[in-house]
Amino acid sequence: NFNGLVRHYFLRSGPLVADLQINLRPKHERSRASHAFAKQLRPRLAPIAARYGANVKVTEVPPGPPVLSTLVAEIYAPSLAQRLVLAERVRQIFQATPGVVDVDSYIEGPGPQLDLEVDREKAARAGVSPEFVARTLRVALAGAPAAHLADSRSREGVPIVLRLGRAQRSSVEGLLAIDVRGSSGNLVPLSELVRPVATQQAPFVYHKDLRPVTYVVGDVAGVAESPVYALLDMGDEVAKIRDASGRPLEILFSGRPADGTRSTLLWDGEWQITHDVFLDMGIAFGVVLILIYLLVVGWFRSFVTPLVIMAPIPLTLIGIIPAHAIGGVFFTATSMIGFIALAGVIVRNSILLVDFVNLELAAGKPLAAAVTQAAAVRFRPIALTAAALVVGGGVILLDPIFQGLAVALIAGVVVSTALTLVVIPLLYYMYVSTVGVDRVLARPVDSGDPS
Repeated sequence: NFNGLVRHYFLRSGPLVADLQINLRPKHERSRASHAFAKQLRPRLAPIAARYGANVKVTEVPPGPPVLSTLVAEIYAPSLAQRLVLAERVRQIFQATPGVVDVDSYIEGPGPQLDLEVDREKAARAGVSPEFVARTLRVALAGAPAAHLADSRSREGVPIVLRLGRAQRSSVEGLLAIDVRGSSGNLVPLSELVRPVATQQAPFVYHKDLRPVTYVVGDVAGVAESPVYALLDMGDEVAKIRDASGRPLEILFSGRPADGTRSTLLWDGEWQITHDVFLDMGIAFGVVLILIYLLVVGWFRSFVTPLVIMAPIPLTLIGIIPAHAIGGVFFTATSMIGFIALAGVIVRNSILLVDFVNLELAAGKPLAAAVTQAAAVRFRPIALTAAALVVGGGVILLDPIFQGLAVALIAGVVVSTALTLVVIPLLYYMYVSTVGVDRVLARPVDSGDPS
């Protein structure tokens, strides 16, 4: 499934791993959401897994970009032994942190391994090369295509694979009972040419960007489910870790380790996605502000008036942040999109007010009367624009992915619109009173209403 694809579960094989997929009833036939169901299922399975020494994870279909897990700590060190020690220490911190669940590491447990070493002296006397012994064992275990069967029902020929039976290839005795033909034509059993040596299986070595790395992964299922809070909770304990030379562990939140001789912990997973998304959003928001400023400068022929017009943009946060907190909604990337979209809406309202004030001043009205008249006359179109946006945002309010966008649009436009009708006339009145009406009306004013 998609979850197994993004977390590389499709690469696993063997009798010690398994996936069990649970399909819930349609959402209108159950009272609990899928996420709440997963949170309630996890503590019931954990004691069973601990009783049998198993590692059980309750995973959900990832709604966003593919990551190995919600929390991913990449451990870099000069040697494999140091990486394993540091990864085990980080795993213990994961397990001791409240709200961090499904902790695991990409460190395989010790497993038995049987090496079959060829006695080259005996093999030479029997006229059997070591390469022939290895090829024979490979065919016996993995099989090899011997021919193709012509079948009229198949578009291609059906391969015929030559391999030992499961019962014979499942034991060392069965493998060593295979006879190979020597140079003189006589059959020699493999048991006379090879000797079994019991060893321990070496752990796998994972690489990222051509550098060996060890992963420690976990999920977040506490009160605050953002990985940022888990990183902050583990920050003090992770900072206490020392490498083999006694130096503190280098901790990175983005980028890549530059020094390959120093032990480093790089936070990845959903945090990295969050960091990249909000960084790109911040850059986009800065570009939007610059473009809005240049457009308003071109219209009003002033470098100060655009600053007055753009002043209400930060006021949207007065509605966005408390609304997320009261509604229990996380500030996500869609919330940031709503914040950026509100910048254009609020600037439009400000332009309506300021341009109306300029038209009234050009008609000869006093400054105080022009400012008051602008707020009174423009109240209805500005309020209707805000109401339309609230209605449109209400349609997507129940969507779990775009809920942040809806909350940002609704709360931001309501609060900022109410404040814009007060802040913009007040700021513009103070600005015109300081520089004078003649300077503000230095450009020719069109008698028509641009709105």
